[in-house]
Amino acid sequence: MQSTDANNDQLKKAYRRLALKFHPDKNPEGGEKFKEISQAYEVLADEKKRKIYDQGGEQALKEGGGGGEFHSPFDIFDMFFGGRRRRPGEKPRGRDIVHQLKVTLEELYNSSHRTETVKRNVICDTCKGIGGKEGSVEKCKPCQGTGIVIKLRQIGPGMVQQIQQPCHECGQTGEKIKDKDKCKVCNGKKIVKEDKVIQCFVASGMKDGQKITFDGEADQAPGTEPGDIVVVLEEQEHPIFQRNGNSLLMKMEITLSEALCGFHRLIQTLDDRTLLVNSHPGKVIKPGDRKCISSEGMPMQKYVGEKGDLIIKFDVKFPKDNWIEHGSLCKLEAFLPKRQEYIISDISEEVQLQDYDQEAHGRHRRHEYLDDEDEGHRGRGVQCQTS
Repeated sequence: MQSTDANNDQLKKAYRRLALKFHPDKNPEGGEKFKEISQAYEVLADEKKRKIYDQGGEQALKEGGGGGEFHSPFDIFDMFFGGRRRRPGEKPRGRDIVHQLKVTLEELYNSSHRTETVKRNVICDTCKGIGGKEGSVEKCKPCQGTGIVIKLRQIGPGMVQQIQQPCHECGQTGEKIKDKDKCKVCNGKKIVKEDKVIQCFVASGMKDGQKITFDGEADQAPGTEPGDIVVVLEEQEHPIFQRNGNSLLMKMEITLSEALCGFHRLIQTLDDRTLLVNSHPGKVIKPGDRKCISSEGMPMQKYVGEKGDLIIKFDVKFPKDNWIEHGSLCKLEAFLPKRQEYIISDISEEVQLQDYDQEAHGRHRRHEYLDDEDEGHRGRGVQCQTS
């Protein structure tokens, strides 16, 4: 749907959104803008005024007593759905080109320069954006150069509906060029495809989803101000580190003896430095514990020279069953905290622990559910009538 086809509900929602944003009570500097929005909505909400405006723009409104200060048949719709109103004589702005750029965590840590190629439209240099020979361009008669035709459709006795449709004769351009006069390079389209090479600087500390903008480098078209090329960074998954804001997270697996008696480990950083991590004997590391190394996380973009923290989550690997002789367990136990003693009564029922298989347990639960369903269906038979 084009903005010019917006129905009353869509217009009301757009009006309320903008009115709240620019109301003088909320935005002291928005008084003039609020006035323009109110004038625009007055035109669009009135079916007769909207028809007059669709056909002839501001001048037709003035002649018909509609008032207002709008400058083209699309100005009001740009105000409501395009973000801002164009000033008199200002060219309409083209769309931005969005380009995804995959970057590694190393590039975001250290900064990098990337050369990218983006396809865009540029004005044909051969015909200078005319589309053909000088003087060969004619105004399209069906749409009178507007690119839009207005048709009437009867929807009932004495009831006619006015419909705007794109002009197929000129392809919404409002112009026509004879085939023999068309530019041989662009075939009358006025634009050609081009590979635009851009140099992207990925600054240290940039984040996933952050944008690098190249102003006015998007598609060109006659009578249009080019939009921007917007490069959006897409962070790739790293085998060791995971980013969380300015922090870096990593997992470290250690043995039970290391968790109890201390350890030394080496960590290779994203800028190829080596960190020696020490856990001193007697300092117990429990499964799931998190420790941090200050200022070894991601660089902070806003605070040059400062970094977040490196957070390490520990996974303690326990030994396998029967890893030590039974007689040696008593010697080991002598060094461990004493076990809590429990009084065992005569009525206690002894049970055995088994390994838990989650998949098998899930199948068992599904079978129970199906059995319950079958029992429910069997219980719904025809009942005998009793006297």
